[in-house]
Amino acid sequence: MKVTIDVHGMTCMHCHGRVISVSSSLEGTKTVQKSLEDNNTNVSFDLEKVTIDEVRQVVIGTGQEVVKI
Repeated sequence: MKVTIDVHGMTCMHCHGRVISVSSSLEGTKTVQKSLEDNNTNVSFDLEKVTIDEVRQVVIGTGQEVVKI
């Protein structure tokens, strides 16, 4: 499954890097792509290994605000 996570406050490469790092560390994550211009991150993952809520929680854990999935 592929989801786009709209995140409020991702204004620099450091913020994106943290989101990519923690998202990529989840078991079941296949790909993570960022868009600094659009303030979002695209995550592809295996729903048998990780849930959308788990992805959302790790993004929130970086200090970012998830606006929409």
